[in-house]
Amino acid sequence: MESNSLLRTDKELAELYQRHVDVVYRLSYIYLKNPADAEDAVQSVFIKLIQSQVVFNDHEHEKAWFLVTTRNYCKDVLKHWWKSRRVDAKSLPEISSWNGQEASGKMLARLLSLPEKYKTVLYLYYYETYSIKEISELIGYKESTIQTQLARGRKLLKADLGGNYLERQSD
Repeated sequence: MESNSLLRTDKELAELYQRHVDVVYRLSYIYLKNPADAEDAVQSVFIKLIQSQVVFNDHEHEKAWFLVTTRNYCKDVLKHWWKSRRVDAKSLPEISSWNGQEASGKMLARLLSLPEKYKTVLYLYYYETYSIKEISELIGYKESTIQTQLARGRKLLKADLGGNYLERQSD
């Protein structure tokens, strides 16, 4: 890719889309709690990619760009005045699995009901398998803050679910 005029080919855009569409959709859905809004977010994030001049260093940089851009887009949508309506988490369909196992409706509903700071770090840590250090770099908080948010988020989920859904080796 040339640095002066970064025009991605249709093939390159299609490859980027195939690699990241599921991650962008799931993260958008966690924030926006609505399939239609999540689909709009996917479209907007990929339009931002097409319009941007970003050059990716590697696949991790690429994935991080998509996660941060998606998170920022969703936060902007949620701050908008017309987004004051909320969907009841109990009416949401299941959207994904948790560590390869089917997530229960209760797990998804509880995850979606957590405060943003907990659901974001739990999603990045358990579903996207980022380390605490990587999450710290992505979100811009200290590692100790991320560790605290993970611990508190786990505690909230564990109290509600009474299971060991969130067992994973520490970093």
